[in-house]
Amino acid sequence: MNEDMRALARLMGVACAWTDHEGVERHVAEADLRRILAALGAPCDTPAQRAESRARALRRAADRTRPPLLVAQAGARLRIPVDGTQARFARLVLEDGRARDMRLEEDCDGHALADAVEEPGYHRLEIDDAPTLLAIAPARCFTVENALGAEGERARAFGLTAQIHALRTQGDGGAGTFAGVRALAQSAARAGADALALSPSHAQFTADPHHYAPYSPSSRLFLNAAHIDHEATFAPARIAACADRAGLADLLPELEARELIDWPAVAQARRKLNAALFEDFMSARAQDAALHMDFDAFRTAGGQALADHATFEALHAHYFGDDPMRWSWRTWESGHRDPRSARTQAFAQANAHATAFHAFLQWLAARSLTRAQARARSAGMRIGLISDLAVGVNAGGSQAWSRQGEMLEGVSIGAPPDPLAPLGQNWGLAAFSPQGLRASGYDAFRATLRATMHATGGVRIDHALGLMRLWLTPDGEDASHGAYVAYPFEDLLGLVRLESHRARAIVIAEDLGTVPPGLRERLAHAGAYGMRVLQFERDDARFARAEWYARDVVAMTSTHDTPTMAGWRQGRDIGWRDALSLFAPGRTRAMEEEARGRERAMMAQAFAQDCPEIAAPIESDEAFADAATLFISRTRAALALVPLEDVLAEIEQPNLPGTVDEHPNWRRRCAAPADAALESEAARCRLTAMAKARGA
Repeated sequence: MNEDMRALARLMGVACAWTDHEGVERHVAEADLRRILAALGAPCDTPAQRAESRARALRRAADRTRPPLLVAQAGARLRIPVDGTQARFARLVLEDGRARDMRLEEDCDGHALADAVEEPGYHRLEIDDAPTLLAIAPARCFTVENALGAEGERARAFGLTAQIHALRTQGDGGAGTFAGVRALAQSAARAGADALALSPSHAQFTADPHHYAPYSPSSRLFLNAAHIDHEATFAPARIAACADRAGLADLLPELEARELIDWPAVAQARRKLNAALFEDFMSARAQDAALHMDFDAFRTAGGQALADHATFEALHAHYFGDDPMRWSWRTWESGHRDPRSARTQAFAQANAHATAFHAFLQWLAARSLTRAQARARSAGMRIGLISDLAVGVNAGGSQAWSRQGEMLEGVSIGAPPDPLAPLGQNWGLAAFSPQGLRASGYDAFRATLRATMHATGGVRIDHALGLMRLWLTPDGEDASHGAYVAYPFEDLLGLVRLESHRARAIVIAEDLGTVPPGLRERLAHAGAYGMRVLQFERDDARFARAEWYARDVVAMTSTHDTPTMAGWRQGRDIGWRDALSLFAPGRTRAMEEEARGRERAMMAQAFAQDCPEIAAPIESDEAFADAATLFISRTRAALALVPLEDVLAEIEQPNLPGTVDEHPNWRRRCAAPADAALESEAARCRLTAMAKARGA
């Protein structure tokens, strides 16, 4: 590889080599590196391009101009870029309005030192009358200890995880909603649970019923209209009347009775119901005066971001409805590809009714989530709902359209081969631009954090490795054609701590896969809880004992991407991977089943050591679920989370990594209604044992 290209890659934060999960060093192909550098704004196909890109990167590295946002830690001295200024004092205006002068001391390399700021928050720093936003982050996130009002080993909570779409409620029309979340949270709280962690509830594409994967959203700034709980806003009789007018009286019960979610049919039915409710609502301003005032206030508070999303949804319906090949905004007419263009603004004005409809959907969704969290807390949960922040967004969606300066184009987020996905993964998601984030004062990142923490007691950051580095693959290539790109970790983590503090929301950092050295320790130091999944906590000889789990983690039996505990015991995942040819090169079903047999024996030994009351040998799925849920509850982890599938000893997993349509991903439903799912004798016994083990 050309040395100039290697040097440019280092300047742009792109690693030319990486170490895989087996400790083997791998090297990035030159062709892949060229495309990744080009996506980062550093074209390098010719010597002239390489020289120009290198010079631009060096200028950026040497730039000491104050950025629009400066991130610092509470109690630590400030180091402020002050290129060219002769000022000896700065003016600090705290977000509560208090102000004071600060002395600036000379420092080398175009910086000045100032006294520490103790108050967390977003403050204004003025030097030479030029303002900079100062983000002062606390040393740690809001923690489980903070939420429980306890310290040390006494702060031990447990909770469940659930896929929103899987939860059944009467009248849900064939897929789960926030009504199911509300019902399950209340039931879990009665059993002593303090938290209910959810699948992502980010906005999808209302016009496209085939796009429903929760980790490939249109926007992480808004909510999925498919999850609306209509009864959070309207009376049941009014909802039923609108369903009748929309011709859905017979269809909705039929969709609810199906074993798997029929997303196209469900989405079409919900679109009709929502449209009928919208027309009814808009024609009854006098009758619904208080609700209309609330809706108007919601639109005002949503500002430009909400207006952009509503406009995108209307444009997407316009183009996609006329031609399914124009699904992505990048295929639209040039005037509509720019959210600030005169043509886009003219479209929004001409289609004001349609954009109001999409704002209406967001209003209903927000009220639904707020109601669910309020019910969870009032039922006794000390944390309540935990949202899930997807690692990226669909490149053809609302957030990529409205925030183009902060997103990368031409590369997709994924992961190199690891034990969970031996062939690697290309998720087809757009990533933030490291340079774009800094230049914008991290505006989109901060907005995304706030949106995901809103009305919840916590957030799980999917693939939190991305705070430090992301595996980016050129569009159209598989995951083997990638490279790691560095991100401004200290700034991003500081903003996570600050937003967690402001929202009083705990932070779970999903740190599975090929983890950068030191990342877990730094996350733990910041009060962000790593994830320790029972199936992965092992070496070649044994599974970890319960007492070996760290205090500053979340312990789990399984995740949405792994087999359920009963499915793992049966080897159900092995059967799926065999049928779909998903084994790592050189592996066979017989080899996988032999290895699983050894692993079952190892796990049974761990259960016997820490759960001696579980009768041995464990010869049923129910007994295995008993042992697994009790074991994970006996760990030292601050929070133990058990998926609903494991509480119910179910066999099938929600998602099979490496598949799209080959496996019924995101389509499975719980057999029992959400308000009765935990009422079986087996589920009650497991929850009682978990609560006792956690000291609840």
